Amino acid sequence: MNAAIIETQGLRKVYKTLLGNPVEALSGVDIKVERGQAFGLLGPNGAGKTTLVKVLLGLAHPTDGQARLMGENVGTPLARLRIGYMPELRNYPQFLTASRCLYLFGRLHGIPTSKGKKRISEVLEDVGLGKWSNHKVGSFSKGMKQRLALAQALLHDPELLFLDEPAEGIDPLGRVVVRNILRRLRERGTTLFMNSHLLTEVEMVCDEVAILKSGKIVKAGILAELTTREQQYRLTVASDPERVPALLDRAILEIEEIKAPAGLAAWNLTVRDRDELNAALDRLRRENILVDGIEPVRNSLEEVFLGAIRDQTGNEAQRGPEEPPSAESKPVNGGVRS
Repeated sequence: MNAAIIETQGLRKVYKTLLGNPVEALSGVDIKVERGQAFGLLGPNGAGKTTLVKVLLGLAHPTDGQARLMGENVGTPLARLRIGYMPELRNYPQFLTASRCLYLFGRLHGIPTSKGKKRISEVLEDVGLGKWSNHKVGSFSKGMKQRLALAQALLHDPELLFLDEPAEGIDPLGRVVVRNILRRLRERGTTLFMNSHLLTEVEMVCDEVAILKSGKIVKAGILAELTTREQQYRLTVASDPERVPALLDRAILEIEEIKAPAGLAAWNLTVRDRDELNAALDRLRRENILVDGIEPVRNSLEEVFLGAIRDQTGNEAQRGPEEPPSAESKPVNGGVRS
């Protein structure tokens, strides 16, 4: 396996119920995340997202396959020292101040006291809580607690940051704050692995995504490529709009007029190939039509997601076995319950 920052090959996780029935939570998962990327993990409830994150964090053992972080096997001390984790569920001591809370986490992580105070001030400033360092956590709003959790995950300056629902339960303004923090982290070269069901947040932060369904990757790739509709383009012109449909009628497979800003006219074009599109644009230019712009038509991430998880009958996929179906379930091959 190459030294990507995250890489799995043939990753499987199987549980057994008390009745001895196997439940496959992950089935041959292959992912690869390069350094500096922002990677989004998506999937319906029960798809296997939580199980995959737990395996990558070393909190659950895979039944089969390989998983490595920064070239190290998951769960090894060296791998754990270089990752940060912002969990979905957080329960910080309400009577502690933000700085004292981070001090305790720093000690648990082995950060020397001599460096801890300076680092705590830095991360609190980074997440916009510098003025609140001496305030008790119990007085914080949910959005502020989210940012405190992010500060805790960043305390030891990790190369790789796992984020489990980082914008869950906070208001739109709070989401903007968290989103901007994540963008700054990317600019510094931190790799992000984001598990979220808020598709708009993933779309605004991540450059690559994978969609899990029933423990399998059903779609993965660069976000811009996944959301581009094949052979569909948006044409905008700034002159003679009434002549455009007739000029394109024979050159374009399909043309649909859409709303455009004042002074412009626009259409969605469906073409057989790029050569057909170029020929159509050349024809407009020969007729002195002022072309203002031409760009690919993109789907939203939501459209890509829904298309990936629907089965052949057009219905949404049934819930997959992300976790054991009962509290008494146990893992196969001596793994830890996830």
